[in-house]
Amino acid sequence: MHLNWDFSAVQIIWTLTFAGLLVLLVTLMGRERTQRFPWFTTGIVLITIRLLASRLLFGRLAPIPLSETLITLEAVGALVSLVVVVEMARRAFAGARLPLWLVNAAGMVVVAGVVIYLWGPWPAWKTLTADSRLAAWRLAQLVGTKITMLGYLLAIELCIAVLLFGRRFKAGWNTHVQRIVIGLSTVAISQLAIQAIWQIITRTAIVHSRAEYDRAMGLQTKLYNTSSVVYVGVLVWWIVCLWIDEPGMKAAGTSGDGSAGDGVVADGSAEASTIAELGEPSEASAAPESPVQPTKHATEEAASEEPRIETAEAEGTEDRD
Repeated sequence: MHLNWDFSAVQIIWTLTFAGLLVLLVTLMGRERTQRFPWFTTGIVLITIRLLASRLLFGRLAPIPLSETLITLEAVGALVSLVVVVEMARRAFAGARLPLWLVNAAGMVVVAGVVIYLWGPWPAWKTLTADSRLAAWRLAQLVGTKITMLGYLLAIELCIAVLLFGRRFKAGWNTHVQRIVIGLSTVAISQLAIQAIWQIITRTAIVHSRAEYDRAMGLQTKLYNTSSVVYVGVLVWWIVCLWIDEPGMKAAGTSGDGSAGDGVVADGSAEASTIAELGEPSEASAAPESPVQPTKHATEEAASEEPRIETAEAEGTEDRD
């Protein structure tokens, strides 16, 4: 008995990806993670819309309007991906001084820019500046592709920085920030690896017949399916990690929005006032040894209550005398 299986691998992967995106959005909203990661949530929404639009509009729109719609969504998603990297960097290195933060961010951008320049391929300038509608959309597609690659490279660099120095700030292993960054870097590595492999194939392969061309296109589909499977695995990783609260979140009596300790410290006075309100140690770079520690106000109240008790006991003794 043979089962009549009418679904292709592309359809199965698309269904799993779309379902994973919906479950991730439900997790972000249901576990109240949207307030802490608003741009990450926005990026997931844009990916879901683009995935749904590519499926529903394919074959129903003319090729040119369909390409324009998808290119626009890709460009907007690429810009949002850069903002997501900045959001994760601010969350991971909250408490870092502003000059140090800016210098490291500029260095990461420079390294990523050099890689993009050397990566290629770059079309001829006359092709990009041609006075036609097709050339304009081709330029927009190129810009969106390069911005997406910039986001991938920055995500990988940020992951390395978080793994090396995250424990000194607010991005330890059990934090949502580090696990989101690990997922972003995994997707970035898979996408860049697939692009590099396909570019090597297109530059070295010589097609002599239709059969060889079909074989090459089949290999491209398998490579893209592999990248999609990796993305599905990352979605599962995000769902599980974001569903579980960070250690000490409930014990500290907070919802985990992290609004009190986010951002980059601009000067020493702002840093001192923030630490005084939070009751943390005086050094901003010193990471707490345990997730939950007694605050400064609680220590002062406990210290102030002891003399009161001794005074009350002394007064009671005098009354008895």
